[in-house]
Amino acid sequence: MSATGLMQGLPTSSGASGSGAFGTQSVKPFHKRGGKGQYRSFAFLPTYLRRIVKYKQMDFEYSFWLMLQLLVSPKTAYRQTTYHKQTKNRWSRDDPAFVVICSLFMAVSASAYCISFGASVGTSIYTIIAAVAIDFILLGVGLSTVCWYLANNYLRAKGSHNHTVEQKVEWLYAFDVHCNSFFPVFLMLYVLQYLLSPLLLARSFISSLLAIALYGFALSYYHYMNFLGYSALPFLEHTDLFLYPIGVIALLAVLALLFQFNPTIFTLSIYFK
Repeated sequence: MSATGLMQGLPTSSGASGSGAFGTQSVKPFHKRGGKGQYRSFAFLPTYLRRIVKYKQMDFEYSFWLMLQLLVSPKTAYRQTTYHKQTKNRWSRDDPAFVVICSLFMAVSASAYCISFGASVGTSIYTIIAAVAIDFILLGVGLSTVCWYLANNYLRAKGSHNHTVEQKVEWLYAFDVHCNSFFPVFLMLYVLQYLLSPLLLARSFISSLLAIALYGFALSYYHYMNFLGYSALPFLEHTDLFLYPIGVIALLAVLALLFQFNPTIFTLSIYFK
């Protein structure tokens, strides 16, 4: 068979159809695919965000399993990062199910507080949106960005083998670490605090002591979980940097106790006067 005959059987780069041994094929430019369909509608969104509106593609069972492991065995949960790297060549999760579940939990928790404190409809809507968008998402984006910057610029190990591929912390992995660290905080500062609110809101030394202990432990555990998340990456060193804020929290807890500052009263007064 001549070279001309072979070339007639291959699709051209301009999208023209070809016939021959490979059958009839057509290649279309990506930006034209789908016309007014799904590709054009979501072209400005990354794949991660597109999957949020496609609940059938999210693995909720795995997310609930991961939440359980974060409570009983955090190191087991972070071993999954190696699995992600081996199977998908990325450290971060490509499934937004964990974020969706946490957002729903935050909305339900905020609704419970609004009902308990007799908030108006307008205040309730604001509180629910603020809890999800500010307390969880925006604050998480800010903290994740700071940790991502520190890890990539100051904590990456100097490569002793020049033939190894240079690795960096993905921003989405930093956000995954925040979400993992936030879940235990949610249980302590949103669920447990709600159950103990009659005691924590009493203006007494014992109430202040319990509130300080609750907030101090929850925030310290957040940074400990951050430490586990970044120490799970083999190309990072000196990740104990993420434990330093625990010392600051301990100092602030002592000062708060001396002044009988009640963080529960302070925090809830922001939303409920």
